[in-house]
Amino acid sequence: MRRGILGGTFDPPHVAHLIAGEVAYRDLRLDVVTFVPAGAPWQKADRRVSDAEHRWQMTRCAVEGISYFEADEREVRRDGWTYTADTLAEFNREDELVLILGADAAEDIRTWQRWEYVLSRAHLAVAPRPGVDRERVEAAVADPFTWLDMPLLLLSGTTIRERAIAGKTVRFMVAETVWQYIEDHNVYG
Repeated sequence: MRRGILGGTFDPPHVAHLIAGEVAYRDLRLDVVTFVPAGAPWQKADRRVSDAEHRWQMTRCAVEGISYFEADEREVRRDGWTYTADTLAEFNREDELVLILGADAAEDIRTWQRWEYVLSRAHLAVAPRPGVDRERVEAAVADPFTWLDMPLLLLSGTTIRERAIAGKTVRFMVAETVWQYIEDHNVYG
């Protein structure tokens, strides 16, 4: 099984996440892309993060109806801080793992808990992000990785949350089911 793993806070999961998953799925010939919302993201300990249950439900909504996308709740259900290394260790050893992440996260990978294990367990597929060029990622990772051939999208969870809090529309920045969930549950109200 060639499994892509796309993790993140997903506050909320947005179209850039879905596009990165789609590009990785097609270009790297993956069997499935597993979206894993962080339960308690340790690198965001100093920031307000929406309730894990809302982030889990929005992730589930985001991938609904796409046969090769799945949502995985293992980090949301785990107690304490969640680390990518622990999550990767839980997948079947026979699975070939591809960790899909943004260039900003890839650039900082050496700050992660057990980053050496992460790089040994999974091949990195890196999505372009504003302000981070490929050379900076190459210097930080120092291992072979795949630079995903996708458009640079100026979209982030922060932007979406700020817009929603200000009462501005976020429709079409997220999947329609995610937008409806945000509206129905007043996630950012």
